[in-house]
Amino acid sequence: MWSAFMAGGAAVAFTAVSAVPAGAAEGGVSFSNVKVNGGKPIVIGVKEEVVVHATYRMTTKLRYDPGVVVFPYRGGLESGDQLWHAIDSSDCKVVNRAKGICDFEEWLYIDPRHPDFGNKDAGAWKTAGRVWLAGDRHDIDDVKVPLQIKRATRVTVNASPEPVRKGGTLTVTGKVTRANWDTHTYQGYAGRTVSLQFKAAGAKAYTTVRKVKSNRTGVLRTTLKATRSGTWRWVYYGNTTSGATASTGDYVVVR
Repeated sequence: MWSAFMAGGAAVAFTAVSAVPAGAAEGGVSFSNVKVNGGKPIVIGVKEEVVVHATYRMTTKLRYDPGVVVFPYRGGLESGDQLWHAIDSSDCKVVNRAKGICDFEEWLYIDPRHPDFGNKDAGAWKTAGRVWLAGDRHDIDDVKVPLQIKRATRVTVNASPEPVRKGGTLTVTGKVTRANWDTHTYQGYAGRTVSLQFKAAGAKAYTTVRKVKSNRTGVLRTTLKATRSGTWRWVYYGNTTSGATASTGDYVVVR
């Protein structure tokens, strides 16, 4: 998978979601204070490129070239897969020059439209840090930060009739779908337990009324007795490979 790294105006070509480039790994470098996406899962749709913010500290007294990065990987540290298509990184922000301590900030780009990206990439990943040293050597380390890469989900809502008579039957429907990275479409997500929530007119927060399981095409449907005006929505809380989502609200007047 083609990738590019940008730092200080210079571009260096790398390969991602493939074997790590050859070259002897060296010691003498450590990464710390690594934070990727604020510790939250990285949720990716079917078309939009995702920009993941990361910060970290590197300590070394060795000479190194532009090309300091942290990135998701899985499999072997030297032979496994990497997940990024481009990285835009700051230059060293000196913390302690004598000890070789620098802070970095970076923006990691993941494009779901890339032909090497697919549903197989959802799930658990780890985080590595790498720096290119003089003489075409490099140091690469597992920085012990787990990551979850998730397929985006969507859910719609419709409550009817509108308005509804007090004591009458209100039907709330919707559909939960999930990003298919192989086909670049959203498809019905079957067998998902989704919460139906209600916020009464004048209230500040939603309350879960009941939970409904989606059918084989992702459709949601339930009926209730109409008691008061307010807004209805569906909320799906996600799982290890799928992101959480909430529908917009549908306001219904009860007369």
